[in-house]
Amino acid sequence: MSYQIKEVFYSLQGEGVHTGRPAIFCRFSQCNLWTGREQDRDSAICSFCDTDFVGTDGQNGGRFADAKALTQHLLSFWPKSTQIHPFVVLTGGEPLLQVDQNLVDELHKYKIEIAIETNGTKLPPKGIDWICVSPKAGAPWILTEGDELKLVYPQIGLLPNHISITGFNHFYLQPMDGADQAKNLKSAISFCLQHPEWRLSLQTHKIMNID
Repeated sequence: MSYQIKEVFYSLQGEGVHTGRPAIFCRFSQCNLWTGREQDRDSAICSFCDTDFVGTDGQNGGRFADAKALTQHLLSFWPKSTQIHPFVVLTGGEPLLQVDQNLVDELHKYKIEIAIETNGTKLPPKGIDWICVSPKAGAPWILTEGDELKLVYPQIGLLPNHISITGFNHFYLQPMDGADQAKNLKSAISFCLQHPEWRLSLQTHKIMNID
């Protein structure tokens, strides 16, 4: 299977449990909840998406013929001076439209720790080391187990006190970005204080002005 990659970059994880951890980010093209075109945003299930995942023209993006080619490309971004095994975050768009068992197995050949950020509408191949699910209101939520549940807040029809979180180990509310971000942040803080099983996730990469 070939892979369409919007961009690849090395940076710090900005959200959730692994905030501050160095990682190689691999952003897959395509999503099943929005085309990525602005003219389709209002009718999209995930109309608040803040990510450009269209095409393969981002930094270090491209089309890769097979799992070996993509794995070697990703490895080139990890510091050669360290003995720490690489940590790769597969994101999108929706990475599970493309991530398959061949890619997981090839990454593990090089002792790469694999994390994935998914909207939960697809089941993953076996062996992914860290699964972060960020479900979206109006979309089928199929993947109801994982390591981290990261809920963009608020979403009408998918509020944290109305969903089951028993299949996850960590629970994060992430204030929805946009014109109401300040109000959403205040509301998310209030909810976390009243429901301490939830933690607040900030997009620290935006605060630090890094990728």
